[in-house]
Amino acid sequence: MPIVKKEKKIRVLMAAAEAAPFAKVGGLADVVGSLPVALKKIGVDARIIMPLYGSIDKKKFKLKKIYSDLEVPSGRVLVRVNIWQAKIPGTAVIAYFIDAPAYFKYPDVYVSGDNSERFLFFSSAALYALPLLGFSPQIIHCHDSHVALIPDIIAVSNLEYLKNLKTLYTIHNFNYQGKTGPVVLSVGNLSRESTKSLSIDARDGDINFMVQGVLMADLVNTVAPTYAREITTSFYGANLENIIRQRKDDLSGILNGIDTKFFDPARDKFIKQKFSVRSLNRKNINKLHLQKKLGLSMSKDIPLVGVITRLAWQKGIELFTERFAQLNCQFVFLGTGQNKYEKYLIKLALKYPEKVSANITFDLKLAQEIYAACDIFAMPSRYEPCGLGQMIAMRYGAIPVVRKTGGLADTVTPEVGFTFKNVDEDEFLAALKKALRVYYNDPKKWRQMRTRAMKKDFSWNKSAKEYVKLYKKLLK
Repeated sequence: MPIVKKEKKIRVLMAAAEAAPFAKVGGLADVVGSLPVALKKIGVDARIIMPLYGSIDKKKFKLKKIYSDLEVPSGRVLVRVNIWQAKIPGTAVIAYFIDAPAYFKYPDVYVSGDNSERFLFFSSAALYALPLLGFSPQIIHCHDSHVALIPDIIAVSNLEYLKNLKTLYTIHNFNYQGKTGPVVLSVGNLSRESTKSLSIDARDGDINFMVQGVLMADLVNTVAPTYAREITTSFYGANLENIIRQRKDDLSGILNGIDTKFFDPARDKFIKQKFSVRSLNRKNINKLHLQKKLGLSMSKDIPLVGVITRLAWQKGIELFTERFAQLNCQFVFLGTGQNKYEKYLIKLALKYPEKVSANITFDLKLAQEIYAACDIFAMPSRYEPCGLGQMIAMRYGAIPVVRKTGGLADTVTPEVGFTFKNVDEDEFLAALKKALRVYYNDPKKWRQMRTRAMKKDFSWNKSAKEYVKLYKKLLK
């Protein structure tokens, strides 16, 4: 019999500013906390490295120190750091933490002002820590602008163990670019002359971390196929469309997944009544419970529209005008953000108390209750790299009404939801009215849409296999 060579396990270290459940601000943390777990299941040795923030509970997450007083050169000084290790709870995935109190003693992931120096130091320290981890990755998977200079540091380093490292740079949001003055580069032992891309970038007086990640990584990807195409255009390119076009042959889009164990209406511990695709009628119990809790008119027949989001310009909040309050439905908003949007929604809720509920807070339990209760989930985003809300909503039998952009375009098809094209109040209103007509006039079709939505596979399984393809491409 011929000898079959066993394929060697791919070794990947993901570098990121945040990872759930250790430290989370947004969707980036969900991805970094979930993707390596899915990769581990299909044979990839994927691990993560992140800063040790003051808010991370060492006892709760069972952190253990694996190295003390590593001297990391930073410009003309040596900064001592400690290295800690833990596992993502409930998994075998190892997480490493760079303990540098001068930069990360604060409880918040992002402090006010320019965070570039903090994350550039972390990027450098993460690479210096590699020989001490007992793990030699073949690929450094860099997530978003915070760690985008890792490819630059590798390119100019004379450290032997960095020479064959490959890099994948994942863009989670092209608009958050990380601009700073060139003087910060010294923190990562770089200068404007270190690489050609840095010298060109510095001509306008600043360094753009996103630009460096795009130009210097071996491969680049975004979190949805449509978003990968969109950012090459002037409308979505955030003034970097010419930069990303230079890498169009190395650019791909892989849709994010969601944690299907956590987001499961049949097992959700936060909701009033568990339900499944086979017991959809029980969903109404959640609606009546939420209506009562929030002071809305109680009726299982009136459709409930859920909106869970950051209150920001990106999310198209101002498209929800008083005209929407005239529709025969109710609205529940949950989120925090810009003061003007918070005030706007509160004002709307005060004027229409039986039809609009504005919850200006971050409340995990309430979020789950809204997903479980609502019939429709609205996302009129100006841009949406991937979006998780529409996937979670479908898992809970809520039909999405979304703007056709980014990951929303990739996940919401006519079989499971409703879309509109432009950032336009009339178009959004027309799409929502269309959904309401089906809800009221064609209950059979509505139930079929719900069933199809709940059965869609938004797990990380498929996406993880797509990332393996990119890793193999890097290692050819």
